[in-house]
Amino acid sequence: MPKTGEQQPAPEHPFAAFIRILGKGKSSTRSLNRSEARQAFAMILRGETEPVQLGAFLMLLRVKEETSEELAGFVEACRENMLAPPPGLSADLDWSSYAGKKHQHPWFILAILLLAQAENRVFIHGAKGHTPGRLYTEDAMRQLNLPVASNWNEVGIQLEKQCLSYLPLEAFCNPLETLIQLRHLLGLRSPVNTLSRMLNPLRATASLQSIFHPAYARLHLEADHLLGQCRTIVFKGDSGEVEIKPHADTTVHRLSAGEMDQFLLPRTLRNRATSVEAPDVEPLRALWQGKSNDPYGLNASLATAASALMVIRPELDLKSAQQQAARLWKNRDLARLT
Repeated sequence: MPKTGEQQPAPEHPFAAFIRILGKGKSSTRSLNRSEARQAFAMILRGETEPVQLGAFLMLLRVKEETSEELAGFVEACRENMLAPPPGLSADLDWSSYAGKKHQHPWFILAILLLAQAENRVFIHGAKGHTPGRLYTEDAMRQLNLPVASNWNEVGIQLEKQCLSYLPLEAFCNPLETLIQLRHLLGLRSPVNTLSRMLNPLRATASLQSIFHPAYARLHLEADHLLGQCRTIVFKGDSGEVEIKPHADTTVHRLSAGEMDQFLLPRTLRNRATSVEAPDVEPLRALWQGKSNDPYGLNASLATAASALMVIRPELDLKSAQQQAARLWKNRDLARLT
């Protein structure tokens, strides 16, 4: 029997079991299975972990590198714990935008306008402010007077009227937004930056995702396959955003009807582009209105639009998608960005 007044050891915290799985040592450590990943991340989102546990969990995953089963479980936990969209709200394309532009202007926004012009309903979600010196999509869209929503009801109205809408992550999954903002404390990207790109909260049939590192492409496709995603295209975009770099050959990775393949999108500009001093939206406005001629911006916009058309309409081959993107550009509404 313990002596009177003797302090008893605290009972083990329920989340400790998940940290132990990831950090038990070289011979005993393993990855979480899908169910464990879903349970662990649900606890994080509900605020049922201690700060020291959260940091340990995220960094153990970062060092180990997450698996497709873990990512699928994390995404399922987010979908179960986020503010769900109303029944019937849908989109043709899910466009994740979490990186922000650093080296070039956000030309991909012009690609989104082309898709919306063709009556493809494009839903964009993202976060901002977690990395200094970048222009984030929400800010860029506001500066261009493009639709940014504050809730799911506004998303529905904007998709119905304009075929595009951006909703900040904090508006539908604020705990996940909080995790993304931890980068200044951790000094590294965490698995949160990966899984957020696969949220697809409206369950759009088609999804377009960008990666920082080519090795992550197959991981994205495998996780999306586990989640039942019909079609996904993944590539290494400029600054981590969904934007084709016209001065580089781009390997495009694709998931369609459960099958994975890849193809090469050849560069359309010979010389490497010089980084801009600061990303801005005015060059987009000038190019769209025909007041400037920017080969980089035009080629980036058209190539990104063509890639998106291929995932929305899987019957299109690359040449057909490029031709359709060029037609959309030729017939664009010049008054759209006034």
